[in-house]
Amino acid sequence: MTAAAPTRFGFHRPAAVDEAVRLLAEHPEAVPVAGGTDLMVAVNYRLARPEAMLDLTGLAELREWSDEGDAVRIGSGVPYARITAELATVLPGLAAAARTVGSPQIRNRGTLGGNLATASPAGDGHPPLLATGATVEIATTTGLRYVPVHEFYLGPKRSALRPGELITAVTVPKATGPQQFLKVGTRNAMVIAVCSFALALDLETRRLGTGIGSAGPVPLTAPHAEAIELPWAVPGRFDDTLTAEFGRRVAAAAQPIDDVRGTAEYRRHALAVCAARALRRAWTAAHERTGR
Repeated sequence: MTAAAPTRFGFHRPAAVDEAVRLLAEHPEAVPVAGGTDLMVAVNYRLARPEAMLDLTGLAELREWSDEGDAVRIGSGVPYARITAELATVLPGLAAAARTVGSPQIRNRGTLGGNLATASPAGDGHPPLLATGATVEIATTTGLRYVPVHEFYLGPKRSALRPGELITAVTVPKATGPQQFLKVGTRNAMVIAVCSFALALDLETRRLGTGIGSAGPVPLTAPHAEAIELPWAVPGRFDDTLTAEFGRRVAAAAQPIDDVRGTAEYRRHALAVCAARALRRAWTAAHERTGR
């Protein structure tokens, strides 16, 4: 359905986050825009006709990331290209996902904050955030609030973000072991995922983290798969039977549908293959590192 054009259009360009939140409270019809890689597609196809926009590009504080010790705080306006170039050593799973987003031009404009705000189940940034247990920072008129990422997604393109609130950052724990991100699409670039999977292997706590994309109404985790018993004491016992079981558990956690990009059956099969492959690669990398 084509959206009707507004009779009047408002444009706001705040100079600070507190001003941005105040403007959102005063103008609830305003749509925040940073990279615009989702919003402008909808506008160009006449699927969206916002009455007003809130330009966030002037907020330098949103375009920076900081080292928080055992985690990295990434401003919501940091583009994917910088995540890939500057954070690949400490956040390898997220950086791998960032490399798969669109084209170089889109990666230079698109932001992780925008991915979260859109809350599409197919968003490439969601699975690695789930696998690592990230936290979303949200500015309100009364201060900041923090939402664990697994509580952030409420439904297809619906999130815990309330009217008048603004995503300011996401805090991602640094990798404590190998991480993987695999994406299945109808071609190798410029594609929306048929399904995607992220894995984080924590060598300190000997735990697994998972994230599933484009195979449910929201991005998902696979708790039963995360609980699989890995042979830490005897690494040589790691075998194809274990990876196949892990893949089966991941596929069982998915809630896919049939659509134009793929069938539910294919998504489950692809997730099982991706999960088994990701676990094999992470385990191999971990024990090459330790020499065991």
